[in-house]
Amino acid sequence: MQALVSAGYRVAFVPDEGGTTCANATRLRASGIHVPRLHRPGDAPTWLRLHRGSLASAILCRHHAAGHWLPLIRAVAPRASIVFDTVDLHFLREMREAELHDDRRLHRHAESTRQRELGLVDRADTTWVVSPIERDLLLEARPNATVRIVSNIIDEDTPGQPFEQRRDLLFVGGLRHPPNRDAVEWLARDIFPRIRTKLPGVRLHFVGSPGTGPAMTFPPESGILVHGHVPDIAPVLDGCRIALAPLRFGAGVKGKVNLSMAHGQPVVATACATEGMHLQPGIDVLVANDAETFATAVARLYQDPILWQTLSNQGRANVRRYFSPEAAIATAKASLGPPGTLPPSP
Repeated sequence: MQALVSAGYRVAFVPDEGGTTCANATRLRASGIHVPRLHRPGDAPTWLRLHRGSLASAILCRHHAAGHWLPLIRAVAPRASIVFDTVDLHFLREMREAELHDDRRLHRHAESTRQRELGLVDRADTTWVVSPIERDLLLEARPNATVRIVSNIIDEDTPGQPFEQRRDLLFVGGLRHPPNRDAVEWLARDIFPRIRTKLPGVRLHFVGSPGTGPAMTFPPESGILVHGHVPDIAPVLDGCRIALAPLRFGAGVKGKVNLSMAHGQPVVATACATEGMHLQPGIDVLVANDAETFATAVARLYQDPILWQTLSNQGRANVRRYFSPEAAIATAKASLGPPGTLPPSP
């Protein structure tokens, strides 16, 4: 949204759940984004009807929200172009989870999500995905659809601390998200004990919201520290030596990987965690898909300042090349047309 504002668009953000009196809404307004003052979920459709004459385009994020907003916008603002922003293909992530656990119930749920997402692709004017892999997957199912790539936007670029001043390992991810919770469990159970045999004394930091499941706790001697949500993540990105991304299923482009790389923090990841990110194993990132190989890669990188610096430099360059605001705006303009007008503040 900030990138669109900087490109000359007038942007209104309407949250699906209603209320807009929180501090986050205040920060958005201060950055030039119009956030209508809504108090209940029912206020958003009323606002839309009031401003329908000046609505040029609507970007609907995730299928949960797009499913009920798309028909309403078609009805009240038929001339507005509609973009379905998948954020990531939810059905792809759910299918991979079902395959990992060989679960028929999860397979049925994933297929239901697939039908919902493909239905929205059919009804939207343009669909946004975050990687070439997801674009090609959608076009295989819907060859006539207009599918464009608008990936994660990272507007940070810092080397952080040098190798010698960094310590320990980092995993970032909210535990409400199933791929993150699975990754944490696998990391704590199978990977980190192997790392500790190779790097005695190294610690592992978990940062992210705890989610709704059982709290994760570890004894002090495990070397695992759970921080929960932190208001400013920059110190751990700049101070921990390596970021870990042992995701066994998922979809989309992983913000945790890009954010670490933007802070000069090299990453050891599974192939799933680097999918669609233009990363070259051994040059931009280290990739490993089983616990022993993953632990070996971490230990190697932790003790090799030359390899560490190479990955640090290359990771930052990759973020600048593919995930800058400028790259996203070029695609957005192709979808939305030149900057027009959006509703003024009421």
